[in-house]
Amino acid sequence: MSLVNSLAVPSSYRDNQYQGNQNQLADELATTTTLYVGNLSFYTTEEQLYELFSKAGEIKRIIMGLDRNQKTPCGFCFVEYYHRVDALDCMKYVNGTKLDERVIRCDLDPGFKEGRQYGRGRNGGQVRDEYREEYDAGRGGWGHKTRQEMERQRAREQQQNYEAIQEVPAGAGEYKSTASAAGKKNQKVFALSFTHLSVCLANRKRSMPEETDDRKRQKEQQNPRFRENDDDEEDE
Repeated sequence: MSLVNSLAVPSSYRDNQYQGNQNQLADELATTTTLYVGNLSFYTTEEQLYELFSKAGEIKRIIMGLDRNQKTPCGFCFVEYYHRVDALDCMKYVNGTKLDERVIRCDLDPGFKEGRQYGRGRNGGQVRDEYREEYDAGRGGWGHKTRQEMERQRAREQQQNYEAIQEVPAGAGEYKSTASAAGKKNQKVFALSFTHLSVCLANRKRSMPEETDDRKRQKEQQNPRFRENDDDEEDE
């Protein structure tokens, strides 16, 4: 009889989605080589996990836990070893150690099955993050429930502070009518100015004498470009 409890025993936690009876669960835990690892930071990488858990033995594979909706890490993983003794050593020496400044938890698992890598919370992550009330920077900040309540409170404050004005302030109607009259006056002045400019241009065009053929020839002779062409013709 040992005076010290073994560290390589599974916890009392039982997965409520486990398909099987207690005897089957006990048999699988007695032969498993898989560990469930929890309380991880959302920013812990698979390379960091390999570095830490490979100290206990040769790793077969690591399955990262993912948010069901966003497909991003959500704080847990499964570590599967080739040999059971390595899984037990991991329970003894790695469980309760720190990774990314967080105390990680390791527990013997009956074995990974497809679909268990996704969070079971209503928002896609882990259930524990649904109701967490404290701020945890390593696990996405506030819990989902607290975050939703903060968003509702913010929406209420915005509605109270920025909702549309129901009553027209005193003098607003007079200002609106004055501004409208000034705008119409400016439009009228602009229209008159444009009309006056058009009339002036038309009168100027009519007053200009028409250019005769002699006048055109005189301009061509004074233009250097035409003179150069004439010289070229003479050279030819």
